[in-house]
Amino acid sequence: MTATGRHVLIADDHPLTREGLALAVRAGLPGIGIDNAGSIGEAEAAIAQRRTGYRLVILDFVLPDARGFSGFLRLQHLLGRTPIVVVSAHRDPVIHDAARALGAAGFLSKTRPLDTLATSIREIAEGRVIFPSETAAGGAAKSARDRVATLSGAQLKVLLALADGRLNKQIAGDLDITEATVKAHMTAIFRKLGVTNRAQALLAMQPLLGDVAQP
Repeated sequence: MTATGRHVLIADDHPLTREGLALAVRAGLPGIGIDNAGSIGEAEAAIAQRRTGYRLVILDFVLPDARGFSGFLRLQHLLGRTPIVVVSAHRDPVIHDAARALGAAGFLSKTRPLDTLATSIREIAEGRVIFPSETAAGGAAKSARDRVATLSGAQLKVLLALADGRLNKQIAGDLDITEATVKAHMTAIFRKLGVTNRAQALLAMQPLLGDVAQP
């Protein structure tokens, strides 16, 4: 199923890169509207304001307020079936594999020629899935994704806050819930992930939330 919105959201913290991606979007999808965001927080705000939805979201893998695929998971929770394309200069097949396992619509290199990017963006908007040809061995990312899929939206938010190193009191304040509620979510998260503590939970999610150096 392809999305039918009349706008594309580009989330990248480098203005020049955003402009280059915008050129590729306009070439691949003539007449489409474009919204820009420089962080996951700004992207979430844009999604909340764009009541008609997006046809496509183009997401930089490395953003200042995201760790690994934590930003992707936050946007995916808000967007539902809207396709998300991850863009990056990273060439690590493990990252490509994780993006595919999470349900990304594609993984495109920022170093590709503009006309190639435009063609890929058009094809993804039409329903095609595009990833680099190389793949990583093993299914660690898929296994982690399957476990994440069992979490509720509230539990996912708590898990992502946990991955950022926040304490229960900080998580409660950030999410406007009580510490008792945070603890209840933690208990459910540990049970669904098959772990017994914070350290084990983070280890289980390492394929999705692990630190990756910026290019």
